[in-house]
Amino acid sequence: MGERIPKVSVIIPTYKRPHYLREALESLANQTFKDFEALVVDDGTPGNENQELCKRYPNVSYQKIENSGSPIVPRNIGLRAAKGSYIAFLDDDDLWLEDKLQRQVEILDKHSDYGLVHAYCLIIDEHGKETGEITGQLHAANKHGYVFDKMVGNFTVMLSSPLIRRELIDRAGFFNEDMPAAGEDVEFFIRLAFITKFWFINEPLLKYRVHSSGISNQNFNYVYLPWYLFKVVSGFYKRGMLERSRFVPLRNKLVRNQINAATNWQGFGIALGKCFSISSVFFVMRGVPRRLISKTVELLGLRALFSR
Repeated sequence: MGERIPKVSVIIPTYKRPHYLREALESLANQTFKDFEALVVDDGTPGNENQELCKRYPNVSYQKIENSGSPIVPRNIGLRAAKGSYIAFLDDDDLWLEDKLQRQVEILDKHSDYGLVHAYCLIIDEHGKETGEITGQLHAANKHGYVFDKMVGNFTVMLSSPLIRRELIDRAGFFNEDMPAAGEDVEFFIRLAFITKFWFINEPLLKYRVHSSGISNQNFNYVYLPWYLFKVVSGFYKRGMLERSRFVPLRNKLVRNQINAATNWQGFGIALGKCFSISSVFFVMRGVPRRLISKTVELLGLRALFSR
């Protein structure tokens, strides 16, 4: 018999969180859809606890690499090894509801003009308890169909949420390893949104964990994200794939987002430099002078005074 080819490949990067990884693997094992492989790529966790854990679950492979410092490289290694025609990502601290894959596979099977299907998330705390909050539902009305122009600078796809056609990832490219580990998933999904339609299920299909050791927790490197998004947008424009009438509003939005991304004076300096790289006359763009004043007031700690 030939090598088994699963329909879905699930890529799970992990590092030093075996207790969370076990819960993630349990949520995967409980899926009603069973035709999948899981590829756990360990970013250099000391010891063999993660490896021994993965051995307990069928269709789960384990690979340890030298520590890269972020989940970007492990995700790309998983993509290169994946055999499935559909790809999903599961962060090691998140959990899937049991019908997550089943519902998404059915949609992609029936709707060939859609390349990605996603949903929103229930928020859980570090102990796995639901907080009563959700994430990923904001802008729900704009998340279904061809969403590129609405998506840039406004919203993204929760990383553990989507199921994606593999051939579209090959067209759009893997995660950008030149980026810092802050918003690389946003940049990835923007590239996908340009070439395919997204199907949004306006229901929760997973649980997103918020805890103090999360990578996105107060990450300074998010100040660079609008610049990387602009590089994607301008790349499409320079190659004649994006009309100027679409490019200019997106550029202006990303300039405003770049200013907003600064959380301290160092970040503000970086943001201004990136804005100048986007356009040497950025400061006269509509809405930008007010945004610059507002950010300066915020960083000076004077917002409360002005709001009286």
